[in-house]
Amino acid sequence: MRQWLVYIGLMLVCRMLVAQDLPLVKAVPNYDFAHFEHNQIQYPGDSRAMERFFQKMDSVIFLGEGNVSIMHIGGSHVQAGVFTQQFRDNLLSISDDLIGGQNFVFPFTAGGTNNPSHYIVRSTGNWSYCRNAVRRETDKRMGLAGAAITTTDSIATVSIITREKNPTDLTPDFDFNKVTVIGFSETENVVPVVSYDSTVIQGQYDEWKSTYTFQLPTFTDSICILFDSVPGEFTLTGVLLENDMPGISVHGIGVNGASVPSYLRCDDFERDLELIKPDLIIFGIGINDAAEKDFEKQVFMRNFGELIQIVKRVNPDCALLFMTNNDSFKSVKIKRKRRYEVNTNGLIVEEAFMEMGKRYNAAVWDQFDIMGGLKSMQAWEHAGLAKKDKVHFTNEGYKLLGDLLYNALITRYIEHIRLNAKTTTR
Repeated sequence: MRQWLVYIGLMLVCRMLVAQDLPLVKAVPNYDFAHFEHNQIQYPGDSRAMERFFQKMDSVIFLGEGNVSIMHIGGSHVQAGVFTQQFRDNLLSISDDLIGGQNFVFPFTAGGTNNPSHYIVRSTGNWSYCRNAVRRETDKRMGLAGAAITTTDSIATVSIITREKNPTDLTPDFDFNKVTVIGFSETENVVPVVSYDSTVIQGQYDEWKSTYTFQLPTFTDSICILFDSVPGEFTLTGVLLENDMPGISVHGIGVNGASVPSYLRCDDFERDLELIKPDLIIFGIGINDAAEKDFEKQVFMRNFGELIQIVKRVNPDCALLFMTNNDSFKSVKIKRKRRYEVNTNGLIVEEAFMEMGKRYNAAVWDQFDIMGGLKSMQAWEHAGLAKKDKVHFTNEGYKLLGDLLYNALITRYIEHIRLNAKTTTR
C-alpha cells in the first residue's frame, strides 16, 4: 500500500512538472555579472547520501509521515537569519502540510547581539554573553548554538516568539507544544521553568543531556523562560521548540565571526546535535577561516574532517552539502587610508570544497562561481545586493541567495522524482 501511495504521488507530481515547466522553482532576476546558469548542486563523489535524503522527503511530502531535519551552519551569514529564512520558507511553500518549522533557536538578543530574523526574542534582567568565535578563559561551556548567555539575576527572563520579523505571503505559522531548555547551573541550585498562558510549568531534567523538557497542554507560538528566586547562576546554551507534526524542520546555526575551529571548541556540540539529528547539513562555514592571514588549505580541510567525524557519529547517513565561500574583499590600512583588496583565498576554498565533496561523497553548491567568481562582490554591492564591507549581503542579497540555494536543491529533487517515476513504471 505504501509503495502504491508513493507511486501515485510521483506520477501526479511528474505530470504537474511536465505541464507547468518546473513550477516549484522560484523566479530570480538576471544579472550580467552573475553565473546563475551555473546554479546547480554538484556531486564530485557519488550521490547516494542525497538520494537517501530525497527519499525521506518523499515520505513527508507524499505520505505525510516523518520529519526531515535540515541544519544550515555558518557564521554571520547564518546568524542574520534572512538567508536561512528564505530557504526555509521556500521549502515549506511546497505544501501546506510541511509545518516542521525552525525548532533549534538561541536568544541572541538577550546577549546584546543581533538575532536571526525568523523568531523574536525579548529579555529582562542582566545577562552576560560569550560566543565560540572569541574564546576566553572565563567563557562558559557551549554546545551546538556556539554561544551562551549567563545570569545571576533571579528575576531574569527570556521570551521567544516564533514569528518572523518581516513576514511575507510565504511565511508559514509555527506552533509548538514541547520546549527543551539546554543549559546548566554551576551552583546546581538554579532551575529554569516555563511560563505559558499565565501558568508556570516545571520541567523534566536530564542530567546527561543537560536539558529541561517541558510539555505544554496546548500549542502556542510563544513562551517565557524564567527562574526560581533562589540566588545562583544559570547558563543557557540553546532552546529546542518542537511539535509532533510531520514536516520539514530547518535549523539555522550561526555565530558572528565563527570558523570551523570555533565549532570544534564547543564542548557540547556533539551532545546537542543528537537532539536534532540532521538528515542534511548545509555547511556555510569558511568565510572567516579564509579571512585569516595564515590561511592554509590543508589545515582548513583537516579541521572540516574533524567536524564531519562528529556529524557522522551522530547520524552516519546524514547527507552533506558544502557551500563554497562568497567572493569577498579584505579591509587593509595603507598610510592611514582604508582600502579593500580582493581575497583570493575564495578560489582556494572553492578548490578545497570540491576535493572534500569527492572525499566525503558530499554535494557542493558553488556559491563562489554562481556569484560571478573573483571580484564579483563589487558588482553585487553596486546592484544593492551586498554591503560596503564587501563581505556581507543586504537583506535583498540574502533573500536572493536563499532562492538560489532552494532552486538548486529542488531541481535535484525534481530529477529524483522523475527518475523514480520512470523506474516505478517499468
